[in-house]
Amino acid sequence: MTQPPSSIMGHTLRRVIFFVLVTLTTLIALGLLVSVFQPDGFSPMELLLLLLYTILFAWICISFWTAFMGFWVLLFGRDRWAISRQSPDTSPDPMAAPPRTAILMPIYNEDSERVFAGLRAIHRSLATTGQLDRFDFFILSDTRDPDVWVEEELRWQDMVRALDGKGRIFYRNRPENTSRKSGNLEDFCTRWGGRYRYMIVLDADSIMQGETLVEMVRLMELHPRVALIQTPPVPVNRESLFARILQFASSLYGRMFTAGLNYWQLGESNYWGHNAIIRIQPFLDYCGLPKLPGREPFGGEILSHDFVEAALLRRAGWEVWLAYDLVGSYEEIPPTLIDYAKRDRRWCQGNLQHLRLAFSKGLNALSRLHFLMGVMSYAASPLWLLFLIATGVEAYLQTQQELVYFFGENWQPVWPVSFAVEMTTVLLVTLTMLFLPKLLALLLLLKDRQLRRAYGGMLGATLSVLLETIFSVLTAPVLMLFQTKFVLAILMRKAVGWPPQQRGDHQTGFTEAVLAHGGHTLIGVVAGVLSYLYVPAFFWWFIPVLLGLGLAIPVSMLSSSMALGRRARQWGLFMTPEETESPTVLRDLEDGLRENEPVLPVLRETPSSRFVQVLIDPYVNALHRSLLPEREPPGKRRRHYLEGLIHQLEEEGPNSLSPTQKRELIAEPETLLRLHALFWSRPPAKMML
Repeated sequence: MTQPPSSIMGHTLRRVIFFVLVTLTTLIALGLLVSVFQPDGFSPMELLLLLLYTILFAWICISFWTAFMGFWVLLFGRDRWAISRQSPDTSPDPMAAPPRTAILMPIYNEDSERVFAGLRAIHRSLATTGQLDRFDFFILSDTRDPDVWVEEELRWQDMVRALDGKGRIFYRNRPENTSRKSGNLEDFCTRWGGRYRYMIVLDADSIMQGETLVEMVRLMELHPRVALIQTPPVPVNRESLFARILQFASSLYGRMFTAGLNYWQLGESNYWGHNAIIRIQPFLDYCGLPKLPGREPFGGEILSHDFVEAALLRRAGWEVWLAYDLVGSYEEIPPTLIDYAKRDRRWCQGNLQHLRLAFSKGLNALSRLHFLMGVMSYAASPLWLLFLIATGVEAYLQTQQELVYFFGENWQPVWPVSFAVEMTTVLLVTLTMLFLPKLLALLLLLKDRQLRRAYGGMLGATLSVLLETIFSVLTAPVLMLFQTKFVLAILMRKAVGWPPQQRGDHQTGFTEAVLAHGGHTLIGVVAGVLSYLYVPAFFWWFIPVLLGLGLAIPVSMLSSSMALGRRARQWGLFMTPEETESPTVLRDLEDGLRENEPVLPVLRETPSSRFVQVLIDPYVNALHRSLLPEREPPGKRRRHYLEGLIHQLEEEGPNSLSPTQKRELIAEPETLLRLHALFWSRPPAKMML
């Protein structure tokens, strides 16, 4: 799968331009800082500051020049290297059977109502394209909670019945949650992958338009060297002020950044784990993930599998593309600052694992860079914190030096040299790199009147950018401390696991905010007092960080407010195109969430839980048993164990059993049938357990 020489030269030129700009900008800023320290030689603290500044400014430069390249591409609208605009590598055979594609929804203890409402909306959107028969849906459950498990089965059955989806919409629950999501996908590929050429991987909160899914398949057919196409999912549907600010920022700035990523990554892009289409055969051939040697958190199972799978595909000679101009791909984000930090905690350990993978044999340079960028996305926070501390210490040391104006027999005073201009220049260059992309994103709105209206008009968009910038300044120090805590915990070999995340809207209470941010506030107050007393000049430069920490509790609580989010929308702030003119698939999702519970036979009384219902309701019991995988009869020891659980259930009720014990009872077909016969024959009052 070799590329034409012209493609190789074009790709190389783009990358040379990008990395030369990053390198030159970093060296210029570093030179300004060196000129401040050099006259008196370098102290150990100054050397540390230079090292930290170089790493952090290079990180900022990569982000800035990525955004600038994206701005350039979108401004002129001509990018012959976009996957959607490239000439086909081959002409599809009109006589060949159309490819079949599996749409996969891996889930783990998720909100069943949201999962199946999303799948229904995608199904309806696909039906309008006239190509629904080319797609099958798979709900791949790793759910451990027995009540959620039964709920999933009922909603699946209801969906199949409502959409006439028999033979096209499938559900299975894995007996063991081996290797988490990557193991879930591997299980699908080995059992059913041979029936399909492609799979489109979703997340529990993903939603995609049917036209987008059809276009993804078309692009894969036109480019047989491509193994994976990643779409940029746009955050939608959340109402809290925090989420609406992030949705606006991601929508407005994100299209520029993704265009910039494609500018220099091209066919060696990355995989983000969902909202992507994958060619199944190379995925099966090359993407088996080994266990890392050693114990968690750096050893064991690979948690952030997506980066690794993309690197393995590229190592095998396949292309991976980011389709930055493909719209109709959506996701939902955490509704509060605390939930956002919790999601970061889940990802942090997986990304830090990539540090050892970055030096694996056989990977190309961009794959190693992707791994290092994943590490840096979390390592940057403790490095910024260390830089701030080192800057404060250096400022304090400078105040303790006694200035000497006369040397030897010199009668003329030797005045200290001021480097205020150089230091101000360093600061301005850094701030420009951080905030200029926001201005460039606003300038792009001037080009497109319809897009400008979709963001609330130029005035509304400008005011939203200003307020978003203030909000990001206030929350950046809090996120810095959160991420620093996560990194330090992992370095101390404390694994954080992979719990399900909070997805629905809810408001942060005072107690929750104090528990999460009380330490941040205390650190801000102590740092502010110390800097004001001992380094007053540094205190005034330090105010943005101190404000963010000091106001962490009220900012976290207020930004979680759905009422403030709705009020901002009424005022035309933080608007996105998906809010201004909602796509049909998002309206269908909203309508689906308003529907009632699945239609089920009416019992004489309402059961206390889905677990109880699967024991006593003949319909639910039969459905659940029909979906259980075939297994060997339990051995003698296990039969005695299950017998004990049955007696405990009879004597003490379902609340005496743990979720794991409940799952074990309803995972055995014979045990389940016995329990059903036992409790169905009871009087109604006792049947409810």
